[in-house]
Amino acid sequence: MNQSAKRHSPLQAALIGGAIATTATISLFGQAWTKCVQAALQDSPKALVDQVWQLVNREYVDGKFNQQDWQAIRQSLLSKEYTSNEQAYVAIRQALQRLGDPYTRFMDPKQFEALTRQTSGEVTGIGIRMEINEKNQRLTVVEPLENSPAQKAGIKTGDEIVAINGKPTLNMKVEEASNLIRGQAGTAITLRLSRPGKNQFDVKLTRATIEVPIVNYTLKQDGGRRIGYIRLREFSSHAADQMRKAIRDLNRQNADSFVLDLRGNPGGLLQASIEIARMWLDNGGIVKTVDRVGDSEETKANRTALTNRPLAVLVDGNSASASEILTGALKDNNRAVVVGSQTFGKALVQSVHELNDGSGLAVTIAHYYTPKGTDINKTGIIPDIQLDLTEAQERQLAANPNLIGTLNDPQYARAILALSNTKFAQPTTPSQTSQNTQPLSIRAEDLKF
Repeated sequence: MNQSAKRHSPLQAALIGGAIATTATISLFGQAWTKCVQAALQDSPKALVDQVWQLVNREYVDGKFNQQDWQAIRQSLLSKEYTSNEQAYVAIRQALQRLGDPYTRFMDPKQFEALTRQTSGEVTGIGIRMEINEKNQRLTVVEPLENSPAQKAGIKTGDEIVAINGKPTLNMKVEEASNLIRGQAGTAITLRLSRPGKNQFDVKLTRATIEVPIVNYTLKQDGGRRIGYIRLREFSSHAADQMRKAIRDLNRQNADSFVLDLRGNPGGLLQASIEIARMWLDNGGIVKTVDRVGDSEETKANRTALTNRPLAVLVDGNSASASEILTGALKDNNRAVVVGSQTFGKALVQSVHELNDGSGLAVTIAHYYTPKGTDINKTGIIPDIQLDLTEAQERQLAANPNLIGTLNDPQYARAILALSNTKFAQPTTPSQTSQNTQPLSIRAEDLKF
């Protein structure tokens, strides 16, 4: 999970842009020596090394630094000469490895840009999803994104991209095509397309900043109920707005139950998970974070729920971080029945910083607990109804994504059965004891429909 690059509350919004200045030096060598070092380090690879050291020294959740002598590590880092930023990157990564925390990590400028783009929930381009068609090995449009330049220009699902700005796409990989299509907002690009029953034609577009849809939803008629099915892929900065729209739209369509699918959701922004939890919960705790000195902060629901209809949550081993905060809040407050496989088990919060050269640093700053005080780190959340897919079922869903969220999807189908059970028919208050104190384990192959 990502957190603010500045000294905000652990529960505030994440990834505040802009480079942060090199922090004040804490040194064992005396103030005069420190000033000389600061002058010598200005705009050098050593400045980057020391900036990383300072951020970890100030914020890292473990004040003992995994039993490492962090001051000695700084002396070692600054005693070396670095002829390039790349050499500094190697030294930084080696130093961070000694913390034994895979989530406290250094990112080079390209990696940091990718993370920023992902958590922002925006891309700059023309707004299409592409794939290589397995039958003819041609670059094909999967779908144009809503309100994108591609959609407005009339590009359709199934269109084959023959050339990008005159460069043929034959044998081109999706990643290479994406790099050619991306560009600064306001710049022009021309695609040559092929469409069945029509000669090849050119489409001129202007790149724009596009909000990436990460919430998909639909109303289903399953199990004698009107099911509002919502799939959330990640917790980007637009996740809460898209979730709010989905719930309200499904309410207007008179959904009488909901299935929230968090399978494969790796997490994202902490604040997004809190905002979304408040859309489902009127009362009760959401999450508690504890920092390096033991100070804790609890976040609770604030009577802003958009629905009190019965809810099932789908999770699997790839549901992590912010997904587990949301799942834990709904489970501990008896607001939802959780169905699927045991979750990933990441209960750590990171702050993300942009460094002087455009690289980035994620630092673990806090540990979080579910409303009942459960530490799920490295253990995950055990669903109320534990149902693991067989390898054959996983392959079938991977090969046929349209089956996800249908009665041919065993975990979704089991959620529908659970919603029909009066035990889970209505949400209970946080003070009530859950009627489902032990997880129910069912094999997917035992389900028959």
